[in-house]
Amino acid sequence: MDTLAHLIEGFGTALTPMNLLYAVIGVLLGTAIGVLPGIGPAMAVALLLPITYGLDPIGAFIMFAGIYYGGMYGGSTTSILLNTPGETAAVVTAIEGNPMARNGRGSQALAAAAIGHFVGGIAGTVLLVLLAPIVASLAVDIGAPDYFAVMVLAFIAVTSILGKSRIRGFASLLIGLSIGLVGLDQMTGQQRLTFGLLHLNDGIEVVVVAVGLFAIGESLWVAAHLRSKPAQPIPVGRPWLGKADLRRSWKPWLRGPLIGFPFGAIPAGGAEIPTFLSYAAEKRLSKHKSEWGKGAIEGVAGPESTASASAAGTLTSMLTLGLPTTATAAVMLAAFQQYGIQPGPLLFQRESTLVWALIASLFVGSVLLLILNLPLAPVWTKLLRIPRPYLYAGILFFASVGAYAVSGDVLDLVVLFIIGLLGFAMRRYGLPVLPAVLGVILGPAAELQMRRALQLSDGDVTGLVNTPFSITVYLVVAAILFAPLVGALLRRRSARAGN
Repeated sequence: MDTLAHLIEGFGTALTPMNLLYAVIGVLLGTAIGVLPGIGPAMAVALLLPITYGLDPIGAFIMFAGIYYGGMYGGSTTSILLNTPGETAAVVTAIEGNPMARNGRGSQALAAAAIGHFVGGIAGTVLLVLLAPIVASLAVDIGAPDYFAVMVLAFIAVTSILGKSRIRGFASLLIGLSIGLVGLDQMTGQQRLTFGLLHLNDGIEVVVVAVGLFAIGESLWVAAHLRSKPAQPIPVGRPWLGKADLRRSWKPWLRGPLIGFPFGAIPAGGAEIPTFLSYAAEKRLSKHKSEWGKGAIEGVAGPESTASASAAGTLTSMLTLGLPTTATAAVMLAAFQQYGIQPGPLLFQRESTLVWALIASLFVGSVLLLILNLPLAPVWTKLLRIPRPYLYAGILFFASVGAYAVSGDVLDLVVLFIIGLLGFAMRRYGLPVLPAVLGVILGPAAELQMRRALQLSDGDVTGLVNTPFSITVYLVVAAILFAPLVGALLRRRSARAGN
């Protein structure tokens, strides 16, 4: 009952006219900034930090929360319409969302994403209210072997279901892992694959890789085929979701928070891992397997709901433990410290009004996102009426601006276009792009956790499987790898028995 009373008080604070205005501004800014490739919610919050010096802490954090949720949705908009993820959490959405847009169903994809964000945000925030102390205590007990096992699961789950063959999926993953090795060794400080360039000592930014493989690679691929195919505008299609779309989307919307919230609450890579796993799960559970890769709406609904719930989970660990699990949470932690507030187990006691107003604003922000973006879905899809030469020229421009904005270094543009050529070659030879991006995002973290686990066990390989959690995850990995082989053997035996 105390929790409910605190939440009601939080709504009373969050729904005051001024705080409601801050929430609207945050959602609009987040959505607008999320649309630009490379300028995600973390950078938006960082840029606004100096501006909020004069605001009271409650108003500032309500605005930051709106930017966080709005930025995640804005990133999915360009991911769907232009195959250009605005941030890494929107990478998975491009796999099915962009084919839907190219098939004239961009409005439906955007609507599925908007409702998915609403459902995931509401469910994730409810779980935050109910389970924050429990999840925080569980997160403390998870160690390096468990993190590594989860990342292996993400690698296997994604590479085994994408592309024309598993070999091509693993080849793409290997490319991504190789790019992830570029830079200084995190434990020894030695240079790896830097070719003597100081610029590469810090590695290659994930945003540069994602934008290069998706946006630049796609633009080059389209340009290479413009002579053989007339440059016709992509049809926009009928807005809103039909009954069939709703029947196929409601279960992924509800499953998303079950995957996204726990992963957001533990330091295992933010929204990237759960969105990949959500995509893998929805593909395995789907009754329309022939549509996957061609525009299956479940592949948009599930990951988008998962990403939004993961954001709520991220705030759980940040508020209860003072542990930021994403770049945005890290910037928000700096904002707390700017106001002389230290997140942690005592935050709910010392800053009760602020915390519950922030949590209530998450509910408000989710509703505002739905109200603002659902009617705008047909408007956004008008981008697809632009003739392809002009459309993809614009994509190249904004992708370049986004990549340059990451660090302000011209060499990032050179790296961007080299990776774009790699993305073009991958499309030419039928290699799926997503496993490569996954390898870049999770490869360095997986290597670090593996080496930590081996150090703790004095180099004994059993140190990677010495916890119940890691053993359970590896059993799931084994099931994913060997289930198709067992199924094929059983089918052969039944066929022989029938003969």
